Amino acid sequence: MTIPDSKALAKNAAQYYQEGNFENAARLFGEAAAVFQSMGNTLDAAEMKNNQSVALLQAGDAGGSYNCAHGTAVTFSLVGDFRREGMAYGNEATALVALGRLDDAVPGYRSAASALEKAGEDQLRASVMQALAGVYLRRGKVMDAMLAMKMGLAGVIRPTFKQKILRALLRFLA
Repeated sequence: MTIPDSKALAKNAAQYYQEGNFENAARLFGEAAAVFQSMGNTLDAAEMKNNQSVALLQAGDAGGSYNCAHGTAVTFSLVGDFRREGMAYGNEATALVALGRLDDAVPGYRSAASALEKAGEDQLRASVMQALAGVYLRRGKVMDAMLAMKMGLAGVIRPTFKQKILRALLRFLA
């Protein structure tokens, strides 16, 4: 297969994903990843593996989702692509949460937040910190959850209305 063929696979996979056909989306993202990998294009292969991870999670296959995302962050880290590195760590951590492995998800969310901060992605970082806060809440660690939310919102340059309210509440509660 060629690059246009692999890009067509990725495009078709994205279309399936948009339609809510997550199983077929995951299958095509996986095929695209294999084609990119066979051509030596590890970055696009890692991107497709992450897309496959998200589709598998949506399809209810948390284990498959984790397996797809696991290790892809390193690929992005090696080329200094902090945005995709952060998203990869976030995908891996989200799959771990779905698997009930809450303690294992914490370092992934922290790594995701760190990479997204380097990328200047304040809103994505805030979302990751919110997910981390959710993990802490599920573990009964209320103060850790509040701190994670506060840290996540601290770096937001243009907070949404909801984020402004959360900031105010956290100031009041702290």
